[in-house]
Amino acid sequence: MPYAAAPTAPATDPLAGAVSLGSADELRELLGTPHPIVIDKVHDRLTDDDLDLLARSPFCTLATSDADGNCDATPRGDTPGFTHVLDRGTIALPDRPGNRRADSFHNILANPRVGLLYLIPGAMDVLRVNGRARLLTDAPFFDAMTLKGLRPKLALVVEIDEIFRHCPASLKRSGVWAPQTWAGAEARAGGE
Repeated sequence: MPYAAAPTAPATDPLAGAVSLGSADELRELLGTPHPIVIDKVHDRLTDDDLDLLARSPFCTLATSDADGNCDATPRGDTPGFTHVLDRGTIALPDRPGNRRADSFHNILANPRVGLLYLIPGAMDVLRVNGRARLLTDAPFFDAMTLKGLRPKLALVVEIDEIFRHCPASLKRSGVWAPQTWAGAEARAGGE
């Protein structure tokens, strides 16, 4: 599998000659108008299909930004169904022991807007959730998020603003679930 191309010649400014996009109108002219079905699939309450995907997903990424707009994206994972559904408009993610940096949590304290992207290994389903988050140090539902006898110390609660199934084209193009595309995977796994 090819790796990112190396620069062909040293340059003093790697963006010399670049043309920046200047407006939303230019963007729409370049990409075209989205099909109505793409717009209509956005909703603000979990559907039965969404609930099924959450029940099967062991992984998501959490995107946050601080008060100045500095962004962070962090992986979150646990056993399938680790996202606790409080109701069709609210979900909770348990915090499990990690590196203790808590970058996402610091960001949420300054800016509650979050984005979540749920994946299921091997499946082409992608669920996007955008909403407003807060951190809880306790709630009755913490007991239901206990894993291996450890009750979470924190939970991230997200009130959903919008949710939808995302186009799986990037997963297909990247081959992320196709082992034959994993450069060097055999060497890292000890070979076969």
